[in-house]
Amino acid sequence: MDTAQITALTGTLTKLVTTWGLQVIGALAVLIIGRLVAGAIKRSVARGLTRAAVDASLVPFLSSTVYYMLLTVVIIAVLNLFGVETTSLIAIVGAAGLAIGLALQGTLSNFAAGVMLLIFHPFRKGDVIEAGGSKGSVIEIGVFTTVLDTAENVKIIVPNSAVTGGTIVNFSAYDTRRNDLVMGISYDDNIGKAIETINAVLESDSRVLKEPAPKVAVSELADSCVNLVVRPWCNSSDYWPLRFDLTRKLKEELESNGCSFPYPQHDVHVIASNGSGAPVD
Repeated sequence: MDTAQITALTGTLTKLVTTWGLQVIGALAVLIIGRLVAGAIKRSVARGLTRAAVDASLVPFLSSTVYYMLLTVVIIAVLNLFGVETTSLIAIVGAAGLAIGLALQGTLSNFAAGVMLLIFHPFRKGDVIEAGGSKGSVIEIGVFTTVLDTAENVKIIVPNSAVTGGTIVNFSAYDTRRNDLVMGISYDDNIGKAIETINAVLESDSRVLKEPAPKVAVSELADSCVNLVVRPWCNSSDYWPLRFDLTRKLKEELESNGCSFPYPQHDVHVIASNGSGAPVD
């Protein structure tokens, strides 16, 4: 290699280093600083969500999402420094994202519903709810599914989109609940005596709250009996034990005080015929 060739090669290398060296250094600087800034913003978002009392399982997901979105912006900026046409790249990424979104629309729907559940808290872990056609105690609120435990000790996994897509009944939302019982007595029984007996049973049970006061009234004159509604209030934790005990106690006390529980009955009239279809006198 002669002197002229060495000189030309040295000039080319110098030009490459001058042209690309500063761009490489700038790109590294943008990448490092961008990553540090994204990390700082991620931590700030996490602290803000924690102070806002957002569900703990949602905080790392949202903060990480912000972090990776910022990293994507940083990488696009680095590619711009090298002269890469990022417009086409963004279009390709957008198209790929759309295709993935269409393929996973059911999963994404459950994910979006899970985020809404974790943010707005229509129910919490331990609450007894009815949603998505299922009823049970909530044992887990996930990003994609809600897990229920039934009274029969059966585990039910409900997609979050099914939970938010219908009516949510939260039986544990309030500290107190009202029991609605119906007691049927005979038409021959003394209604006043029956109501007095029912009130005595309610007053003797400490689980029945004084306020709101229990309500006992005639609700219906049915085909075979007079229906009395019995509506005592109690703490939510006492709802089922009180209901079971009152059902038995009210029957026993009403029978002890002369009231009866008539069976459904129908009167059948038989008309004799002489064979021609005409009734016989």
